[in-house]
Amino acid sequence: MDKGRYTKGLHDLGRGCWAWLQPDGGWGWSNAGLVCDGGESLLVDTLFDLRLTAEMLAAMRASIPAAARIGALVNTHANGDHCYGNQLVADARIIASRASAAEMDELPPEAMARFMENGRAMGPGGAFLAKIFAPFEFKGIRHTPPTETFDKELRLRVGGKEVVLIEVGPAHTPGDLIVWIPDARVVLAADILFIGVTPIMWAGPVERWIAALERLLDLGAERFLPGHGPVCGPDEVRRLADYWRWLDGAARRRLAAGSSPTEAAREIVLGDEIADLGFADWLAPERTLVNVGTIDAHRRGVAGPRSPRDLVGAFFGMALLARDRDARR
Repeated sequence: MDKGRYTKGLHDLGRGCWAWLQPDGGWGWSNAGLVCDGGESLLVDTLFDLRLTAEMLAAMRASIPAAARIGALVNTHANGDHCYGNQLVADARIIASRASAAEMDELPPEAMARFMENGRAMGPGGAFLAKIFAPFEFKGIRHTPPTETFDKELRLRVGGKEVVLIEVGPAHTPGDLIVWIPDARVVLAADILFIGVTPIMWAGPVERWIAALERLLDLGAERFLPGHGPVCGPDEVRRLADYWRWLDGAARRRLAAGSSPTEAAREIVLGDEIADLGFADWLAPERTLVNVGTIDAHRRGVAGPRSPRDLVGAFFGMALLARDRDARR
């Protein structure tokens, strides 16, 4: 992992592939990618609001001639920090998995703007969400959904360069995909990879996420652009797989012993083992509460889409866990 190059802005990944990085990689601070060849370009993800997306596009166009006109945009999944800026490239083909396209309609930016206006009146959960997303401006964003969808795999050409979209969800969300550029040995992995940041598993199951990480390694890539965190190599991919295997075991032992998901998550985050293994230093450890809840839901066979009430409850629990962890540091 090249922490020395984890700075905001445009980074050359080689052979026509570029990364746009947004430290520190925490809530809402996502990365995006660009693939160019023969005067053509494909953008992988937009950012959480129009200001950030416009800044990224301006920097790309100032440095890379092919970015003057983006012919295609790929949204890797439905979370707003990877698609809310779509309207600024609305003249491009916008491609996503079928599952992601359906999920994008469930929480469009207009709904997020309303939620932020009313969030602090919704108790600690709403206040926590309003706090972590305060740097972003959701007013004025127009929902701009994909124009094309696919299932499983889609092969594209950018100039003479092959680009392969591989659906690996459900994992982080129901419709996650990764972008593989074989001739560059680069994978734009989006939120299948969190580096130095605690991942969050809204959909699961955990076995599917581990399988997605193994798929990344099987491709033979040399460099990976995560959805959050610095560009990395295969070792960091294996490290995230180790995290999921450890958390799955730690959660299941506690759940089988009678702990609730909330109790199990608190024991894990506030305990010694997470520090001993080196995972306590990752940003946003409060996300463990959602991860354990998802593991439990799949364990009991009741996993399914979260309602708005469920989401507020999840942020309420994370707010309390973040508070208690900070108090003990």
